[in-house]
Amino acid sequence: MALRIVFPKQNEVELEVFEPEPIRPGALRLKTEVSLLSTGTEGICLQHLFEPGTHWDDWVKHPFYPGYSTVGRITEIGEGVTGWQIGQRAVAWASHATEAVVDAGGVSPAPESVEPEEACWFALALVGFMGAKNGRFRLGDSIALVGAGPVGQMAVRWAVACGARHVVSIDPVAWRLEMSKKAGATATVCGTVADSIPAVIEACGGVRPRVVVDVTGHPRVFEQCLALPRDRGVLVVLGDTGAPSQQRLTRDLIRRGLHIVGAHGSHEEGEWSRRAIDELFFDLVQRHRFDVSGLVTHVFRPEQCKEAYTLVTSGREASMGILFDWR
Repeated sequence: MALRIVFPKQNEVELEVFEPEPIRPGALRLKTEVSLLSTGTEGICLQHLFEPGTHWDDWVKHPFYPGYSTVGRITEIGEGVTGWQIGQRAVAWASHATEAVVDAGGVSPAPESVEPEEACWFALALVGFMGAKNGRFRLGDSIALVGAGPVGQMAVRWAVACGARHVVSIDPVAWRLEMSKKAGATATVCGTVADSIPAVIEACGGVRPRVVVDVTGHPRVFEQCLALPRDRGVLVVLGDTGAPSQQRLTRDLIRRGLHIVGAHGSHEEGEWSRRAIDELFFDLVQRHRFDVSGLVTHVFRPEQCKEAYTLVTSGREASMGILFDWR
């Protein structure tokens, strides 16, 4: 019996039985071990926290099948697909379900040495990577990252992996900052952006950071972040808000010549395909240069999906990684 999580309508969550699709040429069937709940994205989708006319409005149609970070094993190989073996562990951008049929080009191998609870971070790691790529993180950089939730944790780890000299994590929730410290953040600041500027400047050696990454997706935070980069610095908008009309510019943009750069998980280009980013992520995890251990704070069985999403909507600050275990 195949099962999947569905949002039948706004603010409703169900676990439903479905008929798996037959394997097709060029595709792989993946039996799910675990899938990671993307708390920010899925919370917005479930609660309809988005404005009409946004890409969220175009995307979320009911019934809606959430999820995009699945770890499993190959159980069937479609015609024309090579390079895979039955039983091989893999990751795919597939929704929360017992199994999925995915085009082979959208599947990446996952090393057996990386536990599923760690491999499941591949998709959010890719989102964080796009912030580093589009923001042009570089050796010796000064980078401030606003928001230490799941994607913020990935962004901190990329800043460290890129060789930044100053990596400052900012969040009002103190225990999240402990996870940033474990990742290699050189400093943490507990509080709002508006109240944190002096502490961030001190943590960056007496100057403002060259790059600021807004991972929150909150319009008010975006406005505050404009005051934080140095003159001619960069603000990377990595958090995807559902209310873009509420994001306001300030005089900092023109007066201080700031560069605002958007970053999204879909920004594959050139050598940086999803497969290439996944391979880099797993390589760094195996070499202990990208530590994702301990980031999963809650594990639910699929039949506990309502409880899991209640945590997303009413207790998100008490969680980091929320995992569905399908084994």
